[in-house]
Amino acid sequence: MTTVRGVGDGDVGDCLGIVRALPEYFSEGVAEKVREDLGRHLAWVAVRGERVVGFVVVERKGPLAAEVLWVAVDAADRGQGIGRRLVNEVLREVRADGVRVVEVKTLDASASYEPYRATRAFWERMGFVQIDTIDPLPGWDPGNPAAIYVAALEPTTGRRPSEL
Repeated sequence: MTTVRGVGDGDVGDCLGIVRALPEYFSEGVAEKVREDLGRHLAWVAVRGERVVGFVVVERKGPLAAEVLWVAVDAADRGQGIGRRLVNEVLREVRADGVRVVEVKTLDASASYEPYRATRAFWERMGFVQIDTIDPLPGWDPGNPAAIYVAALEPTTGRRPSEL
């Protein structure tokens, strides 16, 4: 059985191990960025038994918005619904805390990099919609176009756009 809980200090090494074991998704130097983000943003882990099998890091962008910065599931545990369970739980928690809109950035299809096809499909299955492509995105290397995805968890004004 897999459980989801907030990240603890003892989980950081396990999260970084997952990142380092997925070089097709995370370039060199990303582990250090993940370490920093685990220490300053909201973070959760998926745990099976005593083993961390996945994690999510979320940055609050304001009272109504958040961005998913990092998500990873151990390669041996992919395809078992862990990512879906982890992200669903995180979205429930941030929604309960007032978040109405969530953003995710990932590599755009125009980069023609096969491993990210599944990543984009995952976010689309989770209800995220691609709204833009930016190249170069500040902080990203040119030639790595960023696909910007969003999901509305609730109306942002308390009223639906058709009621405005």
